[in-house]
Amino acid sequence: MRRLAFVALACSGAGPAFAQEVHGDHAPPAAAAPQDQPVDHSAHMGHAGEPEAAADDTPGDAPPPPVPTDRAADAFYPPEKVAQSLKDVLKGMDFTTFTLRVDQLEYRARSGKDGYGFEGEAWYGGDIDRAVVAFQGEGGFGRKAENIEVDGYWRHAIDPWFNLQVGMRQDFRPVPDRTYAMVGIQGLAPYWFEVQGQLFVSNKGDVHARATAAYDQRITQRLVLEPELEADFAFQDVPELGIGAGFEKIELSARLRYEVSRMFAPYLGLFWERRLGGTAEHARLEGEKASAVSVVTGVRFWF
Repeated sequence: MRRLAFVALACSGAGPAFAQEVHGDHAPPAAAAPQDQPVDHSAHMGHAGEPEAAADDTPGDAPPPPVPTDRAADAFYPPEKVAQSLKDVLKGMDFTTFTLRVDQLEYRARSGKDGYGFEGEAWYGGDIDRAVVAFQGEGGFGRKAENIEVDGYWRHAIDPWFNLQVGMRQDFRPVPDRTYAMVGIQGLAPYWFEVQGQLFVSNKGDVHARATAAYDQRITQRLVLEPELEADFAFQDVPELGIGAGFEKIELSARLRYEVSRMFAPYLGLFWERRLGGTAEHARLEGEKASAVSVVTGVRFWF
């Protein structure tokens, strides 16, 4: 009996220890719940089976929003001071300047008749209005100048691209002198062509027209090719000036310049001139050729 009681007591003491050991063991991880399948909500949203609507890229016709008239300064300063400040700013932006630009000052080498040519303009004014003096001429070395022309006119910007010209033109060569009233338009055409058209009426009543076009083809940052075309037209014969009715002449040139700076550029090029119609006949009667080609070299500068 005593041995049986001892065994029973030993078993009763080991029970709590065994229970604590089993309770302290880590239980195996629970099996992961199956991942939910993605739910299609399109049926609940009413879009099931409907194709995606195409975006409407047609420009609308809604009016633009009004231009803001309020300014931050209005909250701090009296209206009269704000208005005066605005006038001062606009006046400061409309500044005037003087510029002299010589586009061509060149030596012309041609068969048996080397010569020279020059062309440029000076102006004083701002972006909207300018007073302009334009000049051009040509001749041969050792002889009198063949042509000297000076234009004085008012240039007014009629839009961001074109200017109106109204003024006078004075020819000092050839003799006899002529004075012309002049009206024209000058500006930047699409594709960056610089164009100009002018109409002249002389003090003797003869009427002439001139059109020019030029283009700057930038090859590098400093190397620029400039082709230029000029056509002159007379509405009647002017025999004392050697001009026949119709197209007087066409000038075509190409000059390749190297811009040492934006203000100075030497150049090399070709210049071709062709007199036409009655003007060519007058030239032949004077012993001159109707057409000529020159190799030109010169400088272009402004300040």
